[in-house]
Amino acid sequence: MITEKILTMVLAGGQGKRLYPLTRDRAKPAVPFGGRYRIIDFVLNNFVNSGFYKIKVLTQYKSDSLNKHISRGWDLASSIGQYVDLVPAQMRTDGNWYKGTADAVYQNINQIIDDGFENVCVFGGDHIYKMNVKQMLNYHLNTNADLTISAIPMPIELASEYGIIEVDENWRLTGFIEKPTTKPKSIPNDPTKCLVSMGNYIFKSRVLVEELTKDSKDETSNHDFGKNIIPNMLKNDYKIQIYNFATNEFPGMTQSERGYWRDVGNIDSYWQANMDLIDYNPELNLYSKDWPLRTFNYNFPPAKFVWDEDQRVGMAKNSLVSEGCIISGGSLARCVLSPKVHINSYSNITDSILLENVKIGRYSQINKAIIDKNVEIPPYTKIGFDKEEDLRRGFYVSNGGVTVVPKDSIIN
Repeated sequence: MITEKILTMVLAGGQGKRLYPLTRDRAKPAVPFGGRYRIIDFVLNNFVNSGFYKIKVLTQYKSDSLNKHISRGWDLASSIGQYVDLVPAQMRTDGNWYKGTADAVYQNINQIIDDGFENVCVFGGDHIYKMNVKQMLNYHLNTNADLTISAIPMPIELASEYGIIEVDENWRLTGFIEKPTTKPKSIPNDPTKCLVSMGNYIFKSRVLVEELTKDSKDETSNHDFGKNIIPNMLKNDYKIQIYNFATNEFPGMTQSERGYWRDVGNIDSYWQANMDLIDYNPELNLYSKDWPLRTFNYNFPPAKFVWDEDQRVGMAKNSLVSEGCIISGGSLARCVLSPKVHINSYSNITDSILLENVKIGRYSQINKAIIDKNVEIPPYTKIGFDKEEDLRRGFYVSNGGVTVVPKDSIIN
């Protein structure tokens, strides 16, 4: 198989500062998503479903929960050369932690050289999407590119929010503009769209090793792929091709899933991406047998809904409810529940995300909130109705009005 000659490196060491306080105690790729998954599960499923079985996960920032999740949930068949290996920052080169995305790969350059891989996939571990990576690899090989970057078309009026890629008629990279203030160059044959980098790269191994080594000696560099490696390669006339993610297809894909990609880089986008899952016809289908989404399987009992008397009704409408949850006489609407959530009688939760082991006391009301792990909400508590009051109680309130109760909070 052609993928036997490909090494995959997943960058999973970022802090995810804009997703604070969910990243206060965990790396962004380890943040729960969709009830029972972690963000990193999506890129790992993309590779495994595409037939890539040699995966290195580069970790650094507060990686304990991420390490546990990978080691428990992603045990491939090592006897036939399959692995998802955790590679913590080892300070191999100069005694420093990772100084940027490029430096993270450079500090593990031995992983590329030792086994003679011909190409290297370098993907981020913090986005929500489905992708048949083999199609991008075929494009990379067929165009004989030194580097292939996946990009997603976006309406040109949104260009100022992203790093924009410019291409010629052959989809070869001609320029990169970070959050342009003027109208950027549009996609060939579509003046309404521009191209946004997804931060997913496939390099020829020889080229990657050369450029990383050169960058490591530049004391003025940020040691970052987007800021340094790619601009330097463009300046030196390497062949850099852009893969149009909108053309990607995978088994079982619905039309609404074509081109679906979410950054979930801040609280509001994270909340919205979770809420999207509960639509009648969601853009991201979690239930496809043709493109399974694997994760660590909890040994918890089924979810239970109890009481239908004394005005107590255990009920969930338009919601995702994970295993181990007990909805005991309370009601949910448009909510996403991680495992072991307990909702007590007469409580009402709407438009909210409840992470693992949250307990909601009787008569409590929660609206448009994210309650992080191991939080117990006392009876008669109201959250998400008075944002000023939420702030006074030490909660975080996003620009979009989402209240976040941090992990292990003690609420009086």
